[in-house]
Amino acid sequence: QVQLVESGGGSVQSGGSLRLSCTASGFTTRRCLGWFRQAPDREREGVASIDGEGGITYADPAKGRFTISRDGAENTVYLDLNRLEPEDTAIYYCAAAGGAPAYRGGRQYALCGVPVGYWGHGTQVTVSS
Repeated sequence: QVQLVESGGGSVQSGGSLRLSCTASGFTTRRCLGWFRQAPDREREGVASIDGEGGITYADPAKGRFTISRDGAENTVYLDLNRLEPEDTAIYYCAAAGGAPAYRGGRQYALCGVPVGYWGHGTQVTVSS
């Protein structure tokens, strides 16, 4: 059974940092993993992704502030959030590509050009000014 379990969210002041972790289990291959976020009253948006060979893509809001990395041995993906701003406040979701598309809010999302088939439950990040 595939599972994505996130940890590491919390509350910080503007300019602070957090590290999010997501451990993936139940996969037999190294899939593209990544992070999305959803702020109140906004659509879910992509943040960053890392494929099985370590290729990385960042969305514009993440460039220069967030770093995605992967521990292959543990099949864990990390997202280091630095220089956080109140606009980064959101629920952050870990996701994995492949499998049957798993819609959220009636929309299909993709990682590394492949539909997202698995989602974590999300972890809250709150940034105060």
